[in-house]
Amino acid sequence: MTLDFDPTRAGSTPKDAATIVVAKDTTDGPRIFCVERNKKSRFLGGAIVFPGGKLDPADRDPSWALLSTPPRAARDDVAPNDETLRALVVAAVRETLEEAALLISTSEIVDAEVLALRTSLAHDPSTLASFLQKRKLVLDGASLHPFARWVTPSAESRRYDTRFFLARAPNGQSGAHDMHETMASFWARPSELLLRFDRGEVQIAPPTHRTLETFATAKDVDEMFAIADHACLLPICPTLFQLREGESSTLALALPGDPEHEIKEARVQGRSRYVLRGEHWRAE
Repeated sequence: MTLDFDPTRAGSTPKDAATIVVAKDTTDGPRIFCVERNKKSRFLGGAIVFPGGKLDPADRDPSWALLSTPPRAARDDVAPNDETLRALVVAAVRETLEEAALLISTSEIVDAEVLALRTSLAHDPSTLASFLQKRKLVLDGASLHPFARWVTPSAESRRYDTRFFLARAPNGQSGAHDMHETMASFWARPSELLLRFDRGEVQIAPPTHRTLETFATAKDVDEMFAIADHACLLPICPTLFQLREGESSTLALALPGDPEHEIKEARVQGRSRYVLRGEHWRAE
C-alpha cells in the first residue's frame, strides 16, 4: 500500500474529496462494494477502498442544483456551506460512476447504460450532465448519508479532506472496476473483509478498516443507515508518531481520544490507534 510518510513534513492543505460506501441487502446480510486501487497509484496503491476521489472545480458548477436533489442536512457545526456540500455529493456520485460503474440517481438505469456512460465520460467530462438532461434524470444527493470525515495526516505528501457517505445500491446495477484507477471489484460483507485483512490477504487503510468495523454488526442496510445517522461528523486527522516497544520502535497513527493525539475526545468508536506491523496498519 503506497504511502509517503515523513514525520518532519509540515503538512500541505488537504484537498476536498468524497467517497461512498454503496451497500445492498443479501440473504446473508448487507454487502458493500469495494474496489482495489491500481498498485501503480501514488496514493494507497494496491489497497482495498470504497469508490471516490477528489472534488473537481466542475463539481461546483451552479447547474448541478438543477441536476441533483438537495443533499441531506448537515448535523454538526463545522459542516461545509450548502454550495460545498452539494459539490462534495456531486464529486462522490461522479467518482463512483467513474471507478465503480454505479450511478446513484432518482430513476433506475441498467448496467449497459451505466457502462456506456462511463466510457463516454472518460473522453468528455460534460457527458454526465448531458446524459442527465437528455434522460430527464437527477443525481440522488438526498440518498447519501454522511457518516465520517477523515483527513490525511500532515506527514503524508498527498493530503485529502474526505467526506464518507453511505448509499443504497441502485437497482439494476452490478458495479464494475475501470481497469485504470481500480483493477478489481467485488461485493463483500464488512466482517468478511475484516477477516481477510486479519489474515494478511488484502491491504486496507485505517479509515477503510474503521468503516468496516463500524458497519460489521449491522443486520441490514437500514441498520447501517441508523448507524450512519448517529455517527460523529467532526474531522478525524490521525497523528503520526514513533511507538517505542522496548529497544525498538515502529510507526503508529493516533486517532482523536488517544493519549498521543492533541484532541482528547474520541470521534469514532473502536481502538484509538493504528500500529504498523510489517506491511499492515493494525488497530490497537
